[in-house]
Amino acid sequence: MSTIRGDTGRVSVFLAIALAGILAIIGVAVDASGQLRTLMRADNLAAEAARAAGQAVDTAAVLQGAEELSVVHEQAIDNAARYLAEAGHDLPDHSWSVTPGTSGTVDIEVTLVYQTRILQLFGITERELTAEATAVLVTDPE
Repeated sequence: MSTIRGDTGRVSVFLAIALAGILAIIGVAVDASGQLRTLMRADNLAAEAARAAGQAVDTAAVLQGAEELSVVHEQAIDNAARYLAEAGHDLPDHSWSVTPGTSGTVDIEVTLVYQTRILQLFGITERELTAEATAVLVTDPE
């Protein structure tokens, strides 16, 4: 009697490959939504920090009748730093910068680090996400 050769082991190889693909797709979906949330948080932090830094108007120049508004650089940095610290953004792996412009603008850049959850299995451990915001000082409501 002859023995029939079976398919032992072949289904498990297919399932292992298919499972890795499905896990990669789920990982991309989970970590992409996490990155989007982190980017939205960075954008919100940058916008609010720009508003806080924009409060550092050079009042001495305004009182002297200056035509262009400007900000006091040190005070703008302090205002942004205070806001970001109160918002919980003073962690070691996060960064930010304040750049007061000459024409009444304040630029803020906030960088947050997103730690991946599922894509760590594929060697992708973190992503840096950066958002920028600008506050413009205006005197004319029009």
